[in-house]
Amino acid sequence: MKNSTLSFLLLLLCSLSVFAGEKPPAREYYQIRIYHLKTDAQVQVVENYLSQAFLPALHRAGIKQVGVFKPITQDTADLRIYVLIPFKTLTRFEELPALLEKDAAHASAGKDYLDAAYNNKPYARIEDILLKAFKDMPVLTPSTVTGPKSERVYELRSYESPTEKYAVNKIKMFNEGNEFGIFRKLNFNTVFCGEVLAGSKMPNLMYMTTFKDKADRDAHWKAFSADPDWKTLSAIESYKNNVSKNEQFFLRPTEYSDL
Repeated sequence: MKNSTLSFLLLLLCSLSVFAGEKPPAREYYQIRIYHLKTDAQVQVVENYLSQAFLPALHRAGIKQVGVFKPITQDTADLRIYVLIPFKTLTRFEELPALLEKDAAHASAGKDYLDAAYNNKPYARIEDILLKAFKDMPVLTPSTVTGPKSERVYELRSYESPTEKYAVNKIKMFNEGNEFGIFRKLNFNTVFCGEVLAGSKMPNLMYMTTFKDKADRDAHWKAFSADPDWKTLSAIESYKNNVSKNEQFFLRPTEYSDL
């Protein structure tokens, strides 16, 4: 009897040590690259580069889930293409340019873009945003939304805060306040949530949710507004006034997007 009891205790201790040794997933970093373009010809050059050279090179580098999106309604004065790239570590983000430099297939397939002349450039400018994933959503999660990509709605939201302290408070609202929990409960298909580390609009956080179409998107946000958990959370005094500007960007994945 004593031997069996001892065996049970040893097994229990081993099990507890395994669980204690488990580490939560490391928080990823995200780069959102926005191509600002003036002409349809520039759009074509950039799309050819992304689909034929850039994404295949990222896949070879071990980055498998890359999102490429275009606004559902383009601003004809500022045509845009959004590229979302996840990185396991900040070091991998830093090393990517050198990896691309060494990739002969990337150089060959992307020649028209990479070797463009100064007076025939493939874009007006590039905007880069660097983010770090929230602790309660540490890694990118591909959407489970199905149906034609031509109908899907990927909503990228940007929340600016009045000060850095308010920005920390809004992130706390997502994590400790469990705003994430409401998103999960209502099946918002969140792809990522991240704190902006470097960008043109700061202090700032951004996240992306996905829906099968516009009607589905509107129904989800209506349910969110009416949700009792959200009503309780948004009424907490300590979370008041932590967003000074909220922007929504309605995007569609390209056919070659991984997300």
